[in-house]
Amino acid sequence: MFFRKIYLSIITLTLLFTACTPAQQQSAPEVLTIMTHDSFAVSESLITQFENENNVKLSFIKSGDTGAALNRAILLQLKGSAPADVFYGVDNTFLSRALENDIFEPYDATLLAQIPASFKLDPLNRAIPIDYGDVCINYDKAYFADKGLPIPQTLEALTEPAYAGLLAVENPATSSPGLAFLLATIAHFGEEAYLDYWQQLVDNQVVVVADWETAYYTNFSASSGRGPQPMVVSYASSPPAELIFAEQSLEEAPTASIIGPQTCFRQIEFVGILKGTPHRALAEKFIDFMLDTAFQEDLPLQMFVFPVNPLAQLPQEFIQAAQIPSQPATINPALIAEKRDIWIRAWTELVLQ
Repeated sequence: MFFRKIYLSIITLTLLFTACTPAQQQSAPEVLTIMTHDSFAVSESLITQFENENNVKLSFIKSGDTGAALNRAILLQLKGSAPADVFYGVDNTFLSRALENDIFEPYDATLLAQIPASFKLDPLNRAIPIDYGDVCINYDKAYFADKGLPIPQTLEALTEPAYAGLLAVENPATSSPGLAFLLATIAHFGEEAYLDYWQQLVDNQVVVVADWETAYYTNFSASSGRGPQPMVVSYASSPPAELIFAEQSLEEAPTASIIGPQTCFRQIEFVGILKGTPHRALAEKFIDFMLDTAFQEDLPLQMFVFPVNPLAQLPQEFIQAAQIPSQPATINPALIAEKRDIWIRAWTELVLQ
């Protein structure tokens, strides 16, 4: 009996030890640091899911707009001080700068096979496409209906007297959509003729402001600012936003986009694994997570961009109000990197003289 009690006690202790061991031996979560621009957003539930499934803690470093964040990442990499494990948010207007400075490690993600080739601008898969958005001219439906004025369908039409003073644009030196619209005009008219086009816009009283917020919320007649211009350079995702954030339920968006051939400029955003990361395996898992449908379907209502994964379903508001141009303007990222400052300087001398 005595030995039986000892035996049972040993069995009990063994079972208790075995039951506790996995929890006791669970290692503390690693920290994966993601550097982003200030506009990055994702649902907390998805972050929690990823953290729990991978025993990791995600740390996000928001570092200004795209250009500022990328410059910071490059400078820290050059100093040998890796700022993070992953960088998200470099777009095709800054892509060549990131690749020339060799800050990313290649990663041939399995889900890249699902992504259309038009989004994959780096053949070495150092920069992996995550989302895209089109910078387009938005217009106030009610204004054009009330005036009986036809909606311009081309860039050339914007120079006609009927549209004098009706377009607000942003300064490309200080605004991302402003730069995108400038690039659209260069793609459409060419380097030799884009300034001639801008001179025609100036002659037709185009209004130039410093940033998107001013253009959309102060100048645009369909926004809360109720401004004087019924056309503004904005995004193809702005009409769905008008539906989502309307104070009262709307049957349709009060705005729409002009999406004729080469009237919009397509911006593609990428993610990359920063060189020297000690968390390479986790970084790969995070990129796989960003390419998968759950994250891709979260993008539109979080950052008002479109998913690159064609299997991702769009929210109803995007289906109802968003217009995706079939022939957006594009320019080789290497040419943008080479000529961006030259183009902006020439534009400034002409338009802001």
